[in-house]
Amino acid sequence: MNSTETSGNEAFLGRIFGQIYKPDILQCLANLSSDEVFTPPEVVNAMLDMLPSEIWQNPNLKFLDPACKTGVFLREITKRLIKGLEKKIPDLQKRIDHILRNMVYGIAITQLTSLVARRSLYCTKDASSKYSISAFEKPEGNVAFENLRHTWQNGKCVYCGASQAGYDRDESLEQHAYKFIHIKNPEEIFNMKFDVIIGKPPYQLATGTITKQATPIYNKFVIQAKKLDPTFLIMITPARWFSGGMGLDEFRDEMLNDEKIDIIHDFPNAQDCFPGVEIKGGVCFFLRNKNSKKQTCTIHTHINNEIISTSERPLKEKNIDIFIRHNNAIPILRKIQAKSEKFLSEQIEALGIFGFPTNFNEFKKEPFENSIKIYGNKFTGYISRDQITAGENLIKKYKVLLPEAIGTGGFDLPLKPIITDDNSCCTFTYVIIGSYNNINQAENLCSYLKTNFTRFLIGIKKITQHATRAVYQFVPMQDFSKPWTDEELYKKYGLSEEEIKFIEENIKPME
Repeated sequence: MNSTETSGNEAFLGRIFGQIYKPDILQCLANLSSDEVFTPPEVVNAMLDMLPSEIWQNPNLKFLDPACKTGVFLREITKRLIKGLEKKIPDLQKRIDHILRNMVYGIAITQLTSLVARRSLYCTKDASSKYSISAFEKPEGNVAFENLRHTWQNGKCVYCGASQAGYDRDESLEQHAYKFIHIKNPEEIFNMKFDVIIGKPPYQLATGTITKQATPIYNKFVIQAKKLDPTFLIMITPARWFSGGMGLDEFRDEMLNDEKIDIIHDFPNAQDCFPGVEIKGGVCFFLRNKNSKKQTCTIHTHINNEIISTSERPLKEKNIDIFIRHNNAIPILRKIQAKSEKFLSEQIEALGIFGFPTNFNEFKKEPFENSIKIYGNKFTGYISRDQITAGENLIKKYKVLLPEAIGTGGFDLPLKPIITDDNSCCTFTYVIIGSYNNINQAENLCSYLKTNFTRFLIGIKKITQHATRAVYQFVPMQDFSKPWTDEELYKKYGLSEEEIKFIEENIKPME
């Protein structure tokens, strides 16, 4: 290559990686599917900002995105390295070659995203072509893709839990058996150790063929990445793991007991990260530093693209088995725990105690001799006493019901409890919050449920639309021989004006 060609090539590279590279096409791409939601470049850079600045001056490090889609993580890493290594490798082409061939690696989740990622990183889908900014011997460069098959056992994939009925496809079709988590020894993919692993893994995988049942899968990427023992691990995931459930209890416990997690950025509204995308419970991204000695984590809470609170605290609070996402809720919970009272969750009946599914429809609209009233999904009707085979001891009681699914998660809880007749039952649609021989006790429980105090405590645990027994874990029991008001509750637990203000600001008034 002569000096004129070198100068022209450097100018071309400068346009690609310099400030004039606008607008950014990766901000304009539409998401391909629920698994292929693309991460905006500004979010990627916020994640990269958590890394120590000296990383970008070290030419010996290796970076991996184990779930490539657009290649935005690898592109933004490369841009930072190009600037950071300028003094150590002054020649731009040599610098580009060193970074792309020896430092930056990716594993694509589909054939299509592998092409998009290579286009973002190498400026061509074929890294071996003359159009690549750093020519490789193989077309894939350092962005790998392999259409692996699932490993079936008893109808499920042993690696990811996918349903054989739904994913045992023709070999010519993509299997969605993501390579990073469908291999026992992930270090064999590139035969090397990585210093930084960063990315946005697929969030879930369908496991039902008839229903829309799905199982979380992002946790498997995090666990697999830990096996590679990187110095730094950064991933953006749904925040549902904060409270567990849906197969995430073990992962939640592992995360809460991991003292190497240094920073968490929490977004209760996922659209602050992914505009136009609904992810119930929000999202978060975290930094795990293998060499951390802090034993606490810096928690940043974001609302409307602003950090509204920051706290330095352990991920796991004493006597609390979930991650409390709201920093200002911690002192309130501590005051409640100090009373050593029982909690409302202890009196809540098991979901579906009468055995009638949500789609139950074998009822009559009008009462008949020896009939029992049944409360169901958008209906009340009547059934024969003979149809009930479980929960008989509750039939004659006044029961306080709340739907198993309420709202979308968080503090916005329009609680509208129902008091049943004293000769009734219900379907899986409802959770029985309490049952009494005296209707006044049921009415007083309803008054308690409608307070801002109670709705706030439910909202701490309720991170999705589901409101089973577990979400009432922090709601203390009261004497339901009397009604309750917020003023009485604030006084009882000694809440400060600041704490009361925090509750009132986060709870919408009941209609």
